[in-house]
Amino acid sequence: MLRPGELEIAQNAPPAGCSPESAQRYTRWLATHHYENFNVASWLLPKELHQHFYNLYAYCRWADDLGDEIPDAGRALELLNWWEEELNACYEGYPSHAVFVALRETIVAKDIPKQPFADLLKAFRHDQTNKRYAMWDSVLDYCSYSANPVGRLVLQLCGYRDEARQKLSDATCTALQLANFWQDVSRDLEKGRIYIPLDIAAQHGVSEDDIVSRRFNDNYVSLMKDLIARTRSLFEEGLPLAQQVEGKLRLDLEMFSRGGIAVLDAIESTGYNTLHRRPVISKTKQVTLLGRVLIGQLFPVGARQAVPSSPATTPVRHGADSSMRLPPLAVPTTSPDGALAHSYEECHRIARAARSNFYYAFYLLPKPKRDGLAALYAFMRLVDDVADQGADVGSKQRGLAKWRTALDDAVNGSENTVDGSSALARQSIHGSEEVLPALIDTMRRFRMPARYLHDLISGAEMDLTVKTYPTYDRLKEYCYRVAGTVGLTCTHVFGFSDPRALDLAEKLGLAFQLTNIIRDVREDAALGRIYIPDEDLARYNVAPQDFAKTEATLGVRELLRFEADRAWQVYEEGAELLDLVDTDSRGTLWLLVHTYNMLLARIESLDFAVFGERVRLSKAERMLFIARAKFGRHTRHNVLEKRDRDWRRAGGVGSRRRAG
Repeated sequence: MLRPGELEIAQNAPPAGCSPESAQRYTRWLATHHYENFNVASWLLPKELHQHFYNLYAYCRWADDLGDEIPDAGRALELLNWWEEELNACYEGYPSHAVFVALRETIVAKDIPKQPFADLLKAFRHDQTNKRYAMWDSVLDYCSYSANPVGRLVLQLCGYRDEARQKLSDATCTALQLANFWQDVSRDLEKGRIYIPLDIAAQHGVSEDDIVSRRFNDNYVSLMKDLIARTRSLFEEGLPLAQQVEGKLRLDLEMFSRGGIAVLDAIESTGYNTLHRRPVISKTKQVTLLGRVLIGQLFPVGARQAVPSSPATTPVRHGADSSMRLPPLAVPTTSPDGALAHSYEECHRIARAARSNFYYAFYLLPKPKRDGLAALYAFMRLVDDVADQGADVGSKQRGLAKWRTALDDAVNGSENTVDGSSALARQSIHGSEEVLPALIDTMRRFRMPARYLHDLISGAEMDLTVKTYPTYDRLKEYCYRVAGTVGLTCTHVFGFSDPRALDLAEKLGLAFQLTNIIRDVREDAALGRIYIPDEDLARYNVAPQDFAKTEATLGVRELLRFEADRAWQVYEEGAELLDLVDTDSRGTLWLLVHTYNMLLARIESLDFAVFGERVRLSKAERMLFIARAKFGRHTRHNVLEKRDRDWRRAGGVGSRRRAG
């Protein structure tokens, strides 16, 4: 039916009567390579639905192009009639065109009725003959064919067939279509189309000729305000749908609605002049939208906080007893009461105030585990503050010693001692009385040895006096204390039964700390600290003063590349922990590991240019990671970012060296 070269997307289509496998390859290619450049089958959707979405998209894409990319209206109508004949043949069990060979698989598997597909064709035919809409109801009627069938098809594909959800979907899809109309007034005029209802326009003193002539004035502003208000009402009507579907689909639906509302906001912010320019949503606005939707999905009402703009950079410090092989305790499902509840609230407040993105990872956990991580984080934050604030080393050492005493008193149940230096020391530490009750409760519930936390304090003490590390083994001792212990304490909260989990947790802590050392090498050197081992500096002929330069030298890049290889190896060894912790904890662990690992991959992709602006992940990336952590699968096979080794030049700057 199609003539050679008549439709661009037909060029890669398999011949009529092709195999289902060949047809599905084509629909997958079309959905992922067409000029719209969006991910048709969102990674938030279950993987088993991806091919079905590709097939659905291919049908809609072809129908739309037959109506919009064929310049002659008569020929377009002829081709749309042919497309409907192919649709009928598909439902009769004799698909011919590749799109319908693929779509037949979806129709049978999901029991999809023909009516929504046929309704879409009515809209495309309507566009060939109708360029104006006299009344508001006429525009709504058009939307019932051009937009609403897509929403109903998506719901049916996901197993929702009830009329109540479909009506909510209709409201959302109509609102999205209207938002596009008001955004695209100038583009549609170029095609000779006006979707603004002329009766509403007349009520505001705007004629058809005014629109065609692009006369922008107060009357047009008044018209746009009216249309936008009507559209907002439809969005509000459809918003409850997102809460009535499974989580994997919920985020997509809410993003569609929020995105449409953002289009209306963009029209308002640009002064309503859609006659001459098309308002667009900036990348920053898109990231903000995603962040709001994610926070809305992750956090309960009343606990929502603004997404922090700064990435988490400081690894919480703490230690591990890898000889301990206890299974996790059953986690209580009830919330603590009274003073203990107040202590947990204070821990959450401290964690929030630290503005670490990892605090938001806590919300992927059940509440008892979430509270446990908040207690750990608050304790670690307060200990870290003692080591970081002020210049008097002796004062810092005394402060850390007081924390040791307070921790011992709390663990041993002697916190009510009236006399003695221990009680006096504990009372003089800021935050101890508020945080320690929750910390001790967490340690007891999750069978966490106190030695982890003492090792943490030892790591903070090392930072006060140790400025360099002669060997990698010596550095690993430090990394264990300030980061490996973090992995160990968190893993007790996550829950595990395989004793290998603790060794793997320690490895991931080491990988995190090595990543920080590579990224912050210049900043640390400015503070008089060189964490990279002396033996490695000598191997690559790098002097400490090289870190004070404005740009990394060749030797420094080679040195950092060597340290990155070490970190990658430890990441790969520790990734198995994903499969060993409790299922309800894997999302949080996946997010932590993937974020740090992605940071290392970014540093490596920049060829270790860490002497300028601090290397960090964008807010959009972090929001996407949170979404994947909440809705995706979490295994050791998908937690690590794949390395791009193409930049390694054999025998040159990128050639790999090994120690020994």
